[in-house]
Amino acid sequence: MTKKDIINSGKVKSVFATDKEDEVLIEFRDDMTAGDGERKEVMTKKGTYNAIISSKIFNVLEQAGVKTQFIELVKPNEMLAMKLDMIPIEVIIRNIATGSLVRNYPIEDGTKLNPPIVQMDYKDDEFHDPMLNHSIAKALGIATQDELDELEKLAFKVNDALKDFFDKAGIILVDFKIEFGKDKDGNIVLGDEISPDGCRLWDKETLDMLDKELFRKGKDDEVMEAYVEVYNRVIPDDEKAKFDL
Repeated sequence: MTKKDIINSGKVKSVFATDKEDEVLIEFRDDMTAGDGERKEVMTKKGTYNAIISSKIFNVLEQAGVKTQFIELVKPNEMLAMKLDMIPIEVIIRNIATGSLVRNYPIEDGTKLNPPIVQMDYKDDEFHDPMLNHSIAKALGIATQDELDELEKLAFKVNDALKDFFDKAGIILVDFKIEFGKDKDGNIVLGDEISPDGCRLWDKETLDMLDKELFRKGKDDEVMEAYVEVYNRVIPDDEKAKFDL
């Protein structure tokens, strides 16, 4: 595998072409952002921890029958992945009410949601990722009804697998956002990353935050401690031995 020209550089990751047309290399950088990128800091080894955690989660989801773009972790912060045509929709699953949900609706913080809430946002920084409904998504031409139904079905399948995965690590999966794309045959595939950047994770006993919300709240000195804690809980010791962290 040869790392070639950069294809795209986002807020925290860069995507490079490889010598295979249908594969890309995703580099997880140490950047941490909030507020549509208005606030930005660099957190040492943050990209590495996110890449390793994401690769583990993608393997768990593959075993649960969810197709992902993940191929292999070629370096601690570089993931070889299937090239996808990304769908500009963030699919959010909420298991517990918090954050924007309680700010915008009359629901008490910490309420357990049964069944979980599924939400879709239009992924576009210019418009600040507004919430979508199916009619708006179809009017924008970004997905058909069948595709929207498939996104929701897959998101709930991801949720079922990850709730169990994190529960075994003593972590509550409060909510998370995921992204999907289409492979060369038009199949919908889970892509991007699943890490403490895009999940709300609470300690099962103390309810302490173990995710990016710490950064949003200005607790910068606690961020990497939380990410390392998640890494230590979800990555088995024999797998940790592969990384010099």
